[in-house]
Amino acid sequence: MISTLAHIDPNAQIGDDVTIEPFAVIHGNTVIGDGTHIMSHAVIMPGARIGKKCKIHPGAVIGGKPQDLKYRGENTTAEIGDNTVVRECVTVNLGTTDKWKTVVGNNCLLMAYAHVAHDCIIGNNVILANSVNLAGHIDVGDYAIIGGMTGAHQFTKIGAHTYIAGQSAIRKDVPPYIRAAREPLSYVGINVVGLQRRNFTKETIDQISKIYHILFVHGHTTSAALDIIEKEVETGPVKEEILSFVKTSQAGIIRRFTKDGLNEDIAF
Repeated sequence: MISTLAHIDPNAQIGDDVTIEPFAVIHGNTVIGDGTHIMSHAVIMPGARIGKKCKIHPGAVIGGKPQDLKYRGENTTAEIGDNTVVRECVTVNLGTTDKWKTVVGNNCLLMAYAHVAHDCIIGNNVILANSVNLAGHIDVGDYAIIGGMTGAHQFTKIGAHTYIAGQSAIRKDVPPYIRAAREPLSYVGINVVGLQRRNFTKETIDQISKIYHILFVHGHTTSAALDIIEKEVETGPVKEEILSFVKTSQAGIIRRFTKDGLNEDIAF
């Protein structure tokens, strides 16, 4: 059902079985997939690409211009995957010439007042709780959960299957499969509950635990820990994913918090 009180540009591409409530605004150069529900006072701006069976709640703005002074009106997009829920007053900005797009994956939940800035790439099944703010150029892996009122610094990476406590400040990269909390943000263990819920085997969880004990608990520098992991941990996709994440980190990874303070590397 499309309300006659909604404003819909004739150049918008609207799929089948779409619901658009009164006072929603749909600009031109937009795509809305089959079965999606756009609620009252949501604004879908030029460059927005919304998948199938999404729910966009009141006050959300998809496709706003980047809050980047270098943006000069380039033809970029803000893409929302299928079955994603965007709650009240969420903002997802267009990309810039860095990636030419901002992406939120399938089956995600963006809770009220979350902000996804330009050129962020968010995977599938991700949850951003209320008032999470992602600066530009951030990558978030599949199944990551970020607690409310957390802010992330631009260009940081958040690995898959991570759980980050609310009111955190993400200034460094967060490797996959772990839980992170405290200030400064620190490793506090692996995300056992989340991994069990997603049917990771006990053997895989044990391997992840062994890797992170070597990396964070045994007191090695990062470079020494990586050498030990290469030699002592059985090869497999989880091991390779973690090693690749750490080795390619540009911002550096978070560290473990100990009773004596943050266990920072002396040298990489």
